[in-house]
Amino acid sequence: MRILHHFVSETEACSYLPDQAMRTECLLVGSLTAREYQALMNQRWRRFGRLLFRPVCEACRECRPLRVDVERFRPNRSQRRAWRANVESITLTIAEPRCDAARLDLHDRYHRFQAAFKGWPLPRHDPQTAYEAMFVDNPLRTWEYAYSLEGKLIGIGYVDEVPDGLSAIYFFYDPEHRRRSLGTYNVLSIIAEAARRKMPYVYLGYYVPGCRSLAYKADFRPNQILEPDLGWREFRTT
Repeated sequence: MRILHHFVSETEACSYLPDQAMRTECLLVGSLTAREYQALMNQRWRRFGRLLFRPVCEACRECRPLRVDVERFRPNRSQRRAWRANVESITLTIAEPRCDAARLDLHDRYHRFQAAFKGWPLPRHDPQTAYEAMFVDNPLRTWEYAYSLEGKLIGIGYVDEVPDGLSAIYFFYDPEHRRRSLGTYNVLSIIAEAARRKMPYVYLGYYVPGCRSLAYKADFRPNQILEPDLGWREFRTT
């Protein structure tokens, strides 16, 4: 791993728990192997592009990485419904990440929808430059999961490949198809691919008790969470 910059952010309002404050430790890397990133994930790090980050909040330790046990995973009723609603009609293409007009448009419409309904801030940087930095310029093997309906792109997920599994980075979709439960279908597709490749885990990023937007992660069971100073432990098993 080649570290270009290491810093800790200023304390600011938490985006997950409104009554908490957050600080983030960050690493900007020039190079990073999949094995190195695996070790960093086991220390609660995540990444976008070449920026790695983990929470170092003074009064709260609720952000805990969650991973799904692939071999033992069994979908619940709503997950089975989401699979049936999409598997026959949607085409999934797994390929190298890329940036084009269709992807930029889908990303823009998704974030404008979230800004209107959830108060998300709109991006302030050049859209193509920001997109390429977050999703295309990756220091390790990353896959793009592109979902199409009747030839139209309606969802994109980005997934890292590490030695013991697949790690979901980010997913966005066409707001016109939000009732299809595409986020759930994306996670199920990643789990299915990990099972096909006989990988033991799918990593879903941070789980934060009390944060509604992240609650869905614990529904992919059985799963484990990474406890500070204790390592991975069983969390939701049934």
